[in-house]
Amino acid sequence: MKLIKAMRGTRDIYDVEALKFNFIEDTAKELLENYGFGRIITPTFESTDLFKRGIGEGTDIVDKEMYTFSDRGDRSITLRPEGTAAVVRSYLENKTYAKEDLTKYYYVNNMFRYERPQAGRYREFYQVGVEVLGNASPMADAEVISVGYRLMEKLGIEDLKVNINSVGGNETRAKYRKLLVDYLTPKKNELCSDCQNRYEANPLRVLDCKNEGCQNLTIDAPTLPDNLNDQEKDHYETVKKYLDIFGVKYVENPRLVRGLDYYSSTVFEVITEKLGSQGTVLGGGRYDNLIKQIGDKDVSAVGFGAGIDRLMMLLNEDQILNTPDVYISWLDEENIDYAFLVANTLRDNNVKVYIEYAPKSANAHRKKAFKLGAKKEIIIDSESKTNKTLGLKELSSRDIEIINFNEILEKIR
Repeated sequence: MKLIKAMRGTRDIYDVEALKFNFIEDTAKELLENYGFGRIITPTFESTDLFKRGIGEGTDIVDKEMYTFSDRGDRSITLRPEGTAAVVRSYLENKTYAKEDLTKYYYVNNMFRYERPQAGRYREFYQVGVEVLGNASPMADAEVISVGYRLMEKLGIEDLKVNINSVGGNETRAKYRKLLVDYLTPKKNELCSDCQNRYEANPLRVLDCKNEGCQNLTIDAPTLPDNLNDQEKDHYETVKKYLDIFGVKYVENPRLVRGLDYYSSTVFEVITEKLGSQGTVLGGGRYDNLIKQIGDKDVSAVGFGAGIDRLMMLLNEDQILNTPDVYISWLDEENIDYAFLVANTLRDNNVKVYIEYAPKSANAHRKKAFKLGAKKEIIIDSESKTNKTLGLKELSSRDIEIINFNEILEKIR
């Protein structure tokens, strides 16, 4: 019988990889809740119209990458390709805007895009993201950028760089698109095939193209920051002021537009040189128009998403290995109840304990304790249960200390 394998672009996450995933999720949860974010969990699939309206038709995500199908009720369903649109849908559907002036959500979810699988990029992938809804202040932009940067620091990601830009409002982008189309038209035939097809309808995507030829052609293109109105310039300058206050070092990148059409004003990304040319680990921006596009409510918002799969590639295993505090060696069947009494007493007091399901020789136990990286070993022999004692030793030492059962917590700590 032929072995059934995981579908291309998906993977099982287990052993060390699962520990990495848990470390990222737990670190994000702790940091984001310290900043006042509450968790939101949205459905895995949504109406296709949500993403067409939110992300925008003509984008690569909608045109090429979404997993879309009809259910048995002939409804068009899409597995979520990103997190923001679903959060906005929930915010509108549940009328959260009527209950709170400011809403701060975070999520850790799986997403789906039909892309060519490569290192750190899968068709089912995971993101941690945040959304701040109901506030137009540039301070919110700066805090979201700061939170993203702090998260990368907490995870131990090195060689970080924060790129920022402003893409302005609707009128500014409309004028800029015309300038950019005028600049690109004489060069149209030198663009890659994708950019040739979209440069008139969506010229900002040309700036975001990863093709080296297209990047070279746009080096001297007009930039968005040079075309901002006074209000947009003031917003951008204030974002930078607060980033300085928050201690976030940044680089202004006038070509940065991000890959989603709903962004307005501030956009940003966090890059690490550890991943080479595809080094973006976190990206986001302000999306004041998206909520109106989806639900006709004029609400400002800003957020980011970070790819967990890519972050897992950057983690040092020493950071996340789930090594036991104590390894319990029990040497004969008669002491099984006492051995598990000791184990459960320690576990009830938040001590990580490893214990085998069957007795082994002292030497076999010691080898396993070393392999697992345990800090201490408890030895339970034929006299331990009768005397209510146990042997305690550091793995790095040969010395065994005989202690009473009621001393166990004091000695372990």
